[in-house]
Amino acid sequence: MSSIREPAAYLEIWRDVLAQVLGEIASTPVSCVLEKDCPADLPAPAEGDLWILVSALGSLRGEMGIRVPAGSVVRLAQFFTGETAAAVDLAVTGEHRDAVLELLRQTSGLVVTGAKTNWGEIQLHLDFTPASPSWPSSYTAWLRLDRPGEVIVEVHCSVALTAALDSEPSESSPAVPVPPLAAPTQAPSTEEAPVHLELIRDVELAVTLRFGSRRLLLREVLDLNPGSVIELDRAVHEPVDLLLDGRVIAQGEVVVVEGNYGLRVTEVAPPGA
Repeated sequence: MSSIREPAAYLEIWRDVLAQVLGEIASTPVSCVLEKDCPADLPAPAEGDLWILVSALGSLRGEMGIRVPAGSVVRLAQFFTGETAAAVDLAVTGEHRDAVLELLRQTSGLVVTGAKTNWGEIQLHLDFTPASPSWPSSYTAWLRLDRPGEVIVEVHCSVALTAALDSEPSESSPAVPVPPLAAPTQAPSTEEAPVHLELIRDVELAVTLRFGSRRLLLREVLDLNPGSVIELDRAVHEPVDLLLDGRVIAQGEVVVVEGNYGLRVTEVAPPGA
């Protein structure tokens, strides 16, 4: 593993771990290459492509968007689940998408361990996203696998993640993942680091409400159907989280405003939390 703190070193960990996970499934080595130039044979974006958002928390913060072309989705899913490879029909199904998400979640768990030396304690949360990221990509690379079949995975790093990967850890960086609304670490005063907020007050930011979460086994995901009920890890009376770039910035109560969901803020995370 490279000890250099940069996006390429971080993606090298993803490369090695993904090859390791697939190799253990196949009981034979799987080659995975990190390419920094766009492959000439990269499939053009299509409706069946799978997009996954990876949110990093803890001592490393930012977002990573993963695009898996439709053909690669099917091949990876069949490889992961042991399904017989389809010779003709390569249509992407919900089961294929769930299988690839679970594969990448298992990969991310090992990435957290591999990244600890360079970036400390981090958390990685993966979920589906309907399309390409709304934020601009500041670093893009491609993972090419020789098995199962020809598979290419496209990876986009956000500006925030690229900056975090390049920067050295500060003395005040938390040693463990920061819980929601945790006490803030000491931050520089505005006299030491003046921030001209007037220049950026009109920038639009996408925020997300998080009602709770739940980890499911792959077989539980595949058994989901209309009418299934998934119990989350949060009681009805507990506040929901308001997230910005995967980071909790406030908590509050859910309300209905003219037929739309809304949030009545009850607590705001202190700066640096």
